[in-house]
Amino acid sequence: MGLTDIKKELKKLDKDKIIGLVADLYKKNKTVKEFFDFYVNPDERQLFEKYRDKMFEAFYPKRGNNYKLKDGKQAISDFKKLGTSTDLLADLMLFYVETGVKFTNDYGEINESFYKSLATTFVDSLNLMSSEDLLDKFEDRVEKVVDDSSEIGWGFNDYLVQVWVDFYPTDDDEDYEDENNDIEKKGKMIKLSGNND
Repeated sequence: MGLTDIKKELKKLDKDKIIGLVADLYKKNKTVKEFFDFYVNPDERQLFEKYRDKMFEAFYPKRGNNYKLKDGKQAISDFKKLGTSTDLLADLMLFYVETGVKFTNDYGEINESFYKSLATTFVDSLNLMSSEDLLDKFEDRVEKVVDDSSEIGWGFNDYLVQVWVDFYPTDDDEDYEDENNDIEKKGKMIKLSGNND
């Protein structure tokens, strides 16, 4: 059944039935409840704080000591679905990377899939910032992520530096790009190496 079929069926219902259906969904489905809470009271800052806390807990859970990258990525996805501002979405995506870097610096090297997740989100956040003209706003935090990752292996820091230079080129970098018109897309994923050399 598709959205068109759902719309047809909903048109057959009277107003009270639709209100009852929405009320049931609100009670039974956490995502629907959150959507309607935001729809009725669109306090983006409060919502952002809630998702930032979820993100932090994905790395630093209140109970146990197992990070859950999936929960962090899910927080980004859910936040995006609520139709929040791109400014706050970019902020949350960058916070994911910042928290992952902090986690590594607190507990030591993790694994390749951990760093691939951070690297992908780093590129996605910078692409979003670039498309929305937000790079200047986040420049200091982006640079701090790169600096804070300097002791992390797996080729992770090398990759972040490459991406950082792609998005924040110096005058020398821009001259080089002008001379070489075959520069690839910004933030192209590279294979992270399994050693710390």
